[in-house]
Amino acid sequence: MGHGHGLRRNLVFSVVLNLTMTIAEVIGGILSGSLALLSDSLHNFSDSMSLLASYFALKLGERRANEKYTFGYKRAEILVAFVNSAVLVGISLFLLVEAYRRFKNPQPIDTAIMLPVAVVGLVANLLSVLLLHGHAHGLNIRSAYLHLLSDTLSSVAVIIGGLLIRFYGVGWIDPLVTVFISLYILREAYVVLRESVEVLMEASPELDFEAIKAELESIPSVKNAHHFHAWRVGENGIHFECHLSVEDMLLSEAQRIIDEAEKRLKKFGITHVTVQLEVDRCASKDLVCEKE
Repeated sequence: MGHGHGLRRNLVFSVVLNLTMTIAEVIGGILSGSLALLSDSLHNFSDSMSLLASYFALKLGERRANEKYTFGYKRAEILVAFVNSAVLVGISLFLLVEAYRRFKNPQPIDTAIMLPVAVVGLVANLLSVLLLHGHAHGLNIRSAYLHLLSDTLSSVAVIIGGLLIRFYGVGWIDPLVTVFISLYILREAYVVLRESVEVLMEASPELDFEAIKAELESIPSVKNAHHFHAWRVGENGIHFECHLSVEDMLLSEAQRIIDEAEKRLKKFGITHVTVQLEVDRCASKDLVCEKE
């Protein structure tokens, strides 16, 4: 519980920090004319929203299962990870378009305003990254952490770009920095987006069904294992169901087979098992079995 409380406290602190920096960078970007600084402010705003969503997803995920949500609320964190990563993709594409426009129509940039604001933004983002670094394991927090990490790199790039503009007068470096930042964010966001979509679409986790079939059929009295389904409700737990064709036996013997199947499936990382036993219903030995 203490670990969860510390994470929620860090999330709230990071939200306040990023909202403050968003306002500062919007003002600084407008006054200085820096697209890179404005892009950084958009990242900070999306950081704030993603952190806020992650906070509420954590709170919701702690609620117990009930008659309506029999699996509980863990998938709320996957939904937030999906939204966070999708927003990152959208922002990155928008910034690429804006960078193209800025390449075509360069604008003067006031680095006296741009640089100090970017430095403060870097410090704020770096502090938020450090606060969440130890918690960036699940998809939900990892998606928010990626927001913060990308914004930290963005701040570094903005500062480097500002220095080059100030001392060498290369104004085109501002949209170029924006392009590199956006491409990096796109790559990182895609990984989280793909995995969250797989969970939401109930795609099978990476399991060796043939190995599982062989393992189950090695249980004494089991003639065939088929009708496999595997999915994830949240990020970690793997649910699995199957049918086992067995010899005619007493109910007490049947329970022994179910217990043994659950025990053996644990080695594959499966956390929740549903087994249906059958007698003389399967005409083949395939995974998908035709009834006799």
